[in-house]
Amino acid sequence: MSVLGPGWTALLYLAAAVCFILALKGLSSPRTARRGNAIGAAGALVAVVTVFLSAKLDNIPLIIAAIAVGSAVAVPVARRVQMTQMPQLVALFNGVGGGAAALVAVLELGQSENPWVRLAVVFTMLVGAVSFAGSAVTVGKLQELISTRPLLFPGMPVLMGAVVLGAIAAGGLVVATGSVGWAVTLLVLGLVAGLLLVLPVGGADVPIVISLLNAFTGLAVAASGIVLGNVLLLVAGTLVGASGTILTKVMASAMGRGVTGIMFGAFRGGSTAGSTAQSDRPVRSSSPEDVAVQLGYAQRVVIVPGYGLAVAQGQHTIAELATALAARGVEVVFAIHPVAGRMPGHMNVLLAEANVPYEALKELEEANPEFPNTDVALVVGANDVVNPAAKSTPGAPIYGMPILEVAQAGQVVFLKRSMRPGFAGIENELLFDPKTTLLFGDAKDSLTRVLGAVKAL
Repeated sequence: MSVLGPGWTALLYLAAAVCFILALKGLSSPRTARRGNAIGAAGALVAVVTVFLSAKLDNIPLIIAAIAVGSAVAVPVARRVQMTQMPQLVALFNGVGGGAAALVAVLELGQSENPWVRLAVVFTMLVGAVSFAGSAVTVGKLQELISTRPLLFPGMPVLMGAVVLGAIAAGGLVVATGSVGWAVTLLVLGLVAGLLLVLPVGGADVPIVISLLNAFTGLAVAASGIVLGNVLLLVAGTLVGASGTILTKVMASAMGRGVTGIMFGAFRGGSTAGSTAQSDRPVRSSSPEDVAVQLGYAQRVVIVPGYGLAVAQGQHTIAELATALAARGVEVVFAIHPVAGRMPGHMNVLLAEANVPYEALKELEEANPEFPNTDVALVVGANDVVNPAAKSTPGAPIYGMPILEVAQAGQVVFLKRSMRPGFAGIENELLFDPKTTLLFGDAKDSLTRVLGAVKAL
């Protein structure tokens, strides 16, 4: 028996929808992201409680048990996950959402004879299955359980085309007959399509694919709202689908490429390769003391953080180094590339964790004009986002991607663990420039030694 009437239910659903909109607004900036996340969680809680109080539910003990099990798994995982593994967690949660939407659609298949509702069921099953399988592949690539290189085999485009045509045919039969057998066939074809869609993607393109699959999951959830007759699912799914689509386009633009080129570029050799070949060309290396002198006697220093900083968990040390330099009268700012790291805003979140002032973070468009007036550019764990090949080497995986113009600084210092290339798998010619010096080692350890030397000046 429902406790809430239709009027209160609609009002609470509206409140939850407003929370979701405010959450997306808050998540658009590191300064308000924590508050936005809390508002979104509150909206989800309101939505779940409203369902319990307004709908006539069967199997309530099973529902509560499922919520308990899910919470018992998700809370510890989310609390313990390292920042470097956050993209994998996002992809995993996204895939589970798509898979859940697909399973709900299968269960609702026999509840309606309306062909339009069945069409929504088909859409939910297919898109949800693609999102689930594709997200599983992205997790494997980011976790390096499978190769980050594009995985191709002869006849793959033909097989992909056949799977798409088969899915369309199976979907049509589900709409016409309501057959559970054809629905299962559609699910299997959707899973295969998700695998074939993401396997050819390699290297630095994977975070963009995660964003695209997130949009897919949003669309699947929106369609499930039609299937279940739930307005809030329709609104929430549409918000996720729209924001995921916008984010995908923004990220693709930040890499100077189109979404189709990212998804299907490997078929013509245009996807990132993810090579791990290590260069043996000579470079000019330095010591922590020499780097400290360069930084300590500069007037202006721009720090470019990258994935290596996140892996080393060196954000607190680099924040302390920036403070020590500022105490010597050095102007220090951080130049943030939109696709640095493994997900959008990765570096912003990392530095916010170390209480680096938001005013010290400069986005690409704001940072680039200032490099010619910079004495030292300190690149910590970044590679592809400063690689001149993006401008000078047609055919390179990152060609056309806007980069941080650190080559225009007076001196460039790279903190690197080794001479392995970046995630895109190509050599960075800036490493061999006469004005570039390299300090090898773990980023946190190197920063600690440089910090000590700066304080000793």
